[in-house]
Amino acid sequence: MKIANSLKGLRKRDANCKLVRRKGRVYIINKKNKRYKARQG
Repeated sequence: MKIANSLKGLRKRDANCKLVRRKGRVYIINKKNKRYKARQG
């Protein structure tokens, strides 16, 4: 998982990337390609 200050650029890496908020943190998840995962902060 990549830790990033801003997830805006990481969301555009793949078409299936989705931005979700869980427990006060922002995540990028991708069901089709699991390697595109990121967390903010």
